Formats: sequence, structure tokens, C-alpha cells
Amino acid sequence: MIFVAALLLPLALLAQEDDRYNPEAALDISQAAVGTMIGDYELLDHLGAPVRLRSDHAGRPLVISLIFTSCHHVCPQTTRHLAEAVDAAREALGTDSFDVVTIGFDVAHDTPDAMGAFARKQGVNEPGWRFLSATPETIEQITSDLGFIYFQTARGFDHINQSSIITKDGEVYSQVYGVTFELPWLVEPLKELVFNRPGSAGHFVAGLVDRVKLFCTVYDPTTGRYRFDNSLFFQIFAGGTFILAVLIYLLREVIKSRRARKAQ
Repeated sequence: MIFVAALLLPLALLAQEDDRYNPEAALDISQAAVGTMIGDYELLDHLGAPVRLRSDHAGRPLVISLIFTSCHHVCPQTTRHLAEAVDAAREALGTDSFDVVTIGFDVAHDTPDAMGAFARKQGVNEPGWRFLSATPETIEQITSDLGFIYFQTARGFDHINQSSIITKDGEVYSQVYGVTFELPWLVEPLKELVFNRPGSAGHFVAGLVDRVKLFCTVYDPTTGRYRFDNSLFFQIFAGGTFILAVLIYLLREVIKSRRARKAQ
């Protein structure tokens, strides 16, 4: 996978500092979580209000990132980069096409107030993005479901840099790795989930619109953003016109041939 090298470098640096950390094993555990159904755990948002991880986000894909608020470098950088990627993804897929949650796994310090302060410090104030706290038991269950590996060290925590993409039904669909990552690593799996909506199946117009969006929403490396490429329509039109012209020609030749045989 193209993101593996980006993941293994920061993990290898962590491994040099603490030999308990095995980057390859962490990656294997993370990938093994794909296909797992996450639980409908109760967490608290930055105001202390309860939030259900699955049922409160049902009906649309969900991106989950885990951080600890006392981190002064990696977690803030990861969150700011994720915010840029989320902005570009919503520009391409729709502002309400998916939700995001950031969960603090340092239960001793990642209180609702601390999560709210962390969000403000990173400049994240978007609808559909919650910063959540949880009990130790809930964090243990969530990290197990997501294949998220972390452990406490003298300087705080070492952990895999991972964002998990969850289907509307609560299944781990894909993992995105790295403090920073290429935009398609996040958008492509989200695009598959957003534009392959089960609700459009059996409905010709809705299904057609979703298929067109799926194939025509493309990444432009020159701008670093996604755009709708309508050149596919012109290619289909040109191809269809050519095929129609060939069929008309062949039909005319068949008619001419039959008329010639009758005239003999």
C-alpha cells in the first residue's frame, strides 16, 4: 500500500526510543481491524453532553482519529493536517457527506474541557466534527475495535498515527496512516462510501447520479484538490456517436444489398 512507507518511518523513530514498540506488528493489528464492527459506545463531547459513537452518526460515513491533548507536536500536526484534508473532501463530496470525531485516549487528562481547548487551539470549528472524551473501559474497547496501538512512556504516549474510516453501519472500512498523508488516501475510500449509497440502488436516476459522481470526481495533482471532470461525458458522447454512425452505415448497406437482390 502506498501509505505504508509514510507510516513506518515515524514508527521506526519511536521504536528507536522504546524497543517495546514494533511498527510491523502495529500495522498488522491495525489492518486486521478492517471489517470489524465498532460498538455503540457512549462518550462525552466538549460540553459534557453524551454522544453515541454509532447511533449518533448513523446514515453517513465517519472518520475517527485518536489523540492525547498533552501532546505538543504530533497530535496537533496530525489534527491540523486532517482538518485540511476534511475540508477538501467535503468540498468534493458534500458538506454533510460524512462526520468526523476526534477522541482523547489519555483518560486522566483528556476531559471535555481539555478536548474543547485542543479543538480551539488547532482551529477546528466545523459542523459534523466532535471532540470526545471517554472512560478507561470505553477507550480500551474503542482502541481494540479500531486496531489502534498506544502505550504510555516517560514523555507521554507512543502510538500509531491512524485515522479510521467507518461505514454508515459502523464497520471499519479503511485506515489512513501518517502525521500527514496524500489527500486521495482519505477521499477515495470516502468517495466509495458516499457515492455507493444503498438507498440509490433500484432507483435509476439516483443510481445514475451517484455512479457519475463516483467516476467523475477525480483528484487533480496540479491543484492538490478534487474536481468534477465532465470530459467523461464528451468521451461517452463521442464514442456513442461513432458506434451509432457505424450501425447506421451497416444498416444502410444491408438495405441496399437486399434491394439489389430483389431487383435481379
